[in-house]
Amino acid sequence: MNSKNENLAMLCDFYEFTMGNGYLKNNLHKKNVYFDVFFRNIPDDGGFAIAAGLQQVIEYIKDLHFDKGDIEYFRSKNMFSEDFLEYLADFKFTGDIYAVPEGTCIFPREPIMTIKAPAIEAQILETFILLTLNHQSLIATKANRIVRAAQGRPVLEFGSRRAQGADGAVKGARAAYIGGCAGTACTLTDELYQVPASGTMAHAWVQMFDSEYEAFRAYCEIYPHNAVLLVDTYNTLKSGVPNAIRVFKEMLVPQGITNFAIRLDSGDISYLSKQARKMLDEAGLTNCKIVASNALDEHLIRDLLMQGAKVDVFGVGERMITSKSAPVFGGVYKLVAIENENGEITPKIKLSENISKITNPHFKKVYRLYDKETGKAIADELCLYDETIDTTKEHTIFDPNATWKQKTLTNFTARELQVPIFKNGECVYESPSIEEIKAYCQKEVETLWDEVKRFENPHRYYVDLSQKLWDIKKELCVKNAMKSK
Repeated sequence: MNSKNENLAMLCDFYEFTMGNGYLKNNLHKKNVYFDVFFRNIPDDGGFAIAAGLQQVIEYIKDLHFDKGDIEYFRSKNMFSEDFLEYLADFKFTGDIYAVPEGTCIFPREPIMTIKAPAIEAQILETFILLTLNHQSLIATKANRIVRAAQGRPVLEFGSRRAQGADGAVKGARAAYIGGCAGTACTLTDELYQVPASGTMAHAWVQMFDSEYEAFRAYCEIYPHNAVLLVDTYNTLKSGVPNAIRVFKEMLVPQGITNFAIRLDSGDISYLSKQARKMLDEAGLTNCKIVASNALDEHLIRDLLMQGAKVDVFGVGERMITSKSAPVFGGVYKLVAIENENGEITPKIKLSENISKITNPHFKKVYRLYDKETGKAIADELCLYDETIDTTKEHTIFDPNATWKQKTLTNFTARELQVPIFKNGECVYESPSIEEIKAYCQKEVETLWDEVKRFENPHRYYVDLSQKLWDIKKELCVKNAMKSK
């Protein structure tokens, strides 16, 4: 969400520009470099994450430019050369980008996006790409956990008023829909991204009338085909539910309308929903749905259903839109290779005493390997950009952290996960509709074993390296470790 005076090209860490100016001074600005976007840890200690945000990255890159006001801002800092300012004034992205489609199940340490571009261009993209993919992937992942906990019952995104800013609300609702939510309360997300928006009433509606009964009656008169009555303003079981039953039977049932519901927003949802269900059924309103909201998440929803709660629809707000239990996705943007003037690619690696922070070097492909009989995903494998996996032959994979753990595959298929997004600065990818992305995400999740989808202590899904890539990584580790002595 940007105002007319904001240029998102300036939504960038300042050091990207100081490095860019330095690259120009050292004549490195035309050198092609390769960056990977990946993450190290799955939120909530889950078994997988979900990629989201690619469409917004594409829109950003298409409009990436620096206007006169931006150039004057840089000039006022007295840090940047006029050559660099001229470079920015004529800026246009000219590189290549590869990425996994939105809705793809993703795992730590595998590139979900790869950028090949001249050095300054690649650096300038970093901040926006990370903030966009980190945010939307985080919310899509959390939403999917909550949707799976609901066991087929619709989950609605109710979090706008608790989101971190306007963008967090709008883009977060989009990501939640990709993750499996049935709709949102955010009107702007519907207008911009076609995520179905819906709403009921607030307690203020009930309080505006002289009685709860009159409030319900007025609402059903205006919205007979979208009547969801909030029953906990005064006393859920003594007045709210009885008044809802009375109005439904007086106004909607005689018209043959059967699509209506009550909403519980406070109190013991398990107890209240069971009692309300009993009252509704005894009144002959077996078709009446019960919607529950109030600070829910996957754990509370799972517990409610284990306790026999009679809830048909869940509205989830702050704990999903902020991913309250794990509010940081942690994606990073790391240099993995440099291309020389003759087109030769030189792999680069970042070492660390923390083994998990050692990067996987080189320009790479990501393959997902599937069992032919079950259709389930077996593992992912990172390969060099010019490698292919021959599925007609036996193929051995191994754990890069424990190379003695090996598995030989025979009856399997392989799918390359990343697809071209930009080539030579031009977008070559047509973004699917939001409905197509959501459906793709659901199919992706279905390819994972139930053990990977557990909320607690999920089975570890392996991301392996090809033998060639492993050999290069090992060689670079030894070579660079020797330099530090």
